[in-house]
Amino acid sequence: MSHMEHTLASEATLEGTSLHTGEKVTLTLKPAPEGYGFKFRRVDLPDKPFIDADVSKVQTVERATTLAEGSVKVHTVEHVLSALVGLGVDNALVEMDANEPPIGDGSSRPYVELIKKAGLLEQSVPRQIWEIREPIHIEVGNGSLITIVPDKEFRVSVTNVGKDGRFVQYFSSVVNQETYEKEIAPARTFTFYEDIKPLLDKGLIKGGSLENAVVVRGEEIMSKEPMRFNNEFARHKALDLIGDLMLSGKKFLGHVIAIAPGHGPNTGMAALIKKEYAAMRSMVPPLKLPEGEAVLKTEDILKILPHRYPFLLIDRVTGFSSEMKCTAIKNLTMNEEFFQGHFPGHPIMPGVLQLEAMAQTASILIMRLPDNQGKIGYFLSANNVKFRKPVVPGDTLFIDAEITKMRRNIGQAIATCSVNGVVVSSAELRFAVM
Repeated sequence: MSHMEHTLASEATLEGTSLHTGEKVTLTLKPAPEGYGFKFRRVDLPDKPFIDADVSKVQTVERATTLAEGSVKVHTVEHVLSALVGLGVDNALVEMDANEPPIGDGSSRPYVELIKKAGLLEQSVPRQIWEIREPIHIEVGNGSLITIVPDKEFRVSVTNVGKDGRFVQYFSSVVNQETYEKEIAPARTFTFYEDIKPLLDKGLIKGGSLENAVVVRGEEIMSKEPMRFNNEFARHKALDLIGDLMLSGKKFLGHVIAIAPGHGPNTGMAALIKKEYAAMRSMVPPLKLPEGEAVLKTEDILKILPHRYPFLLIDRVTGFSSEMKCTAIKNLTMNEEFFQGHFPGHPIMPGVLQLEAMAQTASILIMRLPDNQGKIGYFLSANNVKFRKPVVPGDTLFIDAEITKMRRNIGQAIATCSVNGVVVSSAELRFAVM
């Protein structure tokens, strides 16, 4: 398995019947550029709108996963998404001329064959796979629960629990192209007769037949062909789960353990994966590159400010947007002296030291003025000081300061500290230069 992103090598088209309307539908898989992910497109509607395969678009998830963008919908996306993920596709456009893909035989095998017909194409960007380090867990009132625990591979373990405890089955496997195609893709949709009878009566499953689902009536299994596996239901639950989790937009390594999964819990977990991933990424500082000549290294700062160890609280000035405005950074590591006592086992940068870092950044601006070299700035007041979020070891503090007024030897400044573009503290400062 290559470490680069993959798309389809060519277009491929599948025709069939949609499950709920019974109408003919054509689905075409198309190549897409790096970083595109998966998108659906309704080519039968004016403007041919796109819908992202993203959990934020999930609308109803009772019997199948539906994505919606305004009034535009795509139903039953899980089988096609599952096949794309299972076969190692990262970027693809799925075009449809109806609101639902062809149901086929109720499994994802028709899509696997379609992807193989299109072929895979290696792209030029490395595939980003998140290695989950801490368990993620979701539990839904009806007895469904899904947990993802760290694992060096992508693995699923599913326990299917049917109605009234019928057809309890278990399936567990590492998921890669080979296992997906052989062990998971052929497993068909199954349904309980008592669930679909009212829908059949209302004419809501026009395309349904024993050729595209396995129907369970009492203890009897009704289907056009015999069971493909003795645990086909649990395998189909794994197939759905793989498709639904992809709505997080993130491929990951981890062991997904699901008991009585369904589209509700699956998409709930997809939302949680997306949230946890965003939280993990927010620990990576955005790079602010200095502009022009106005970068002051620590040695330059020492020439301007009187502060010394352990009280110099800025490491570098990364740029001046004007004579009166600049940005400085302070890299925080566990080695800062104050973390030892503030607080043991729960290190947080004291708010007063953030205030001091803001004052030092403002002082840089004042001390660079020709008349003030060699003088010292004294704090007169700090107003409207606000602390919004804790600052912890590993954070990069960006300090922005602007001199708003300078009269003789008295200066006023506004300043903020931020981490990853989010303001963590702010203040209005007054100084006297002596």
